[in-house]
Amino acid sequence: MKYKCDKCDRPATYHAVEIVKGKKIEKHLCDQHAAEDGMGIKSAHAPINELLTNFVKATGSEKPAASLDLACQDCGLSFSEFRDKSLLGCPGCYAAFEAPLSSLLERAHEGGSHHIGKTPRRGGGAGEQRQLQITRIRKRLDDAVEAEDYELAAQLRDDLSELEAGSGGGNPGSGGAA
Repeated sequence: MKYKCDKCDRPATYHAVEIVKGKKIEKHLCDQHAAEDGMGIKSAHAPINELLTNFVKATGSEKPAASLDLACQDCGLSFSEFRDKSLLGCPGCYAAFEAPLSSLLERAHEGGSHHIGKTPRRGGGAGEQRQLQITRIRKRLDDAVEAEDYELAAQLRDDLSELEAGSGGGNPGSGGAA
């Protein structure tokens, strides 16, 4: 289905769908009106650094002047240089630019500024359960050593080694109660 530009009669080459306050808003624009509206990325597979550059420049105009004066102690990169290049110079830049970067990340990631991670769907949380089991066995091992129950400690040590190796085939509770 061919669309015409929402602002003129030329064929629409840019199409965008936004959800604002639960309402779907569709935009169909020609090249000229898309550029005016800030949708000027032509390639469907634009490099991530180009997308980040456009994002930083689009959202960076509201930054206070104080954040532009920031510079990394390790590599000397200033925040304004980061905004121009969209590349950080070293790991120290994350700490040096923490405040302005976190606000950028929050806007880009719908309020989140820290990576939490995911549990694979196919694992069903098995990795998390395994880590919890390892923690419990370590606690039992410490208790067994403290109580000088070296037989139980040896069994728990073996179970722990097997579990940490990834086989998970052993029965961590086979050593009896602590």
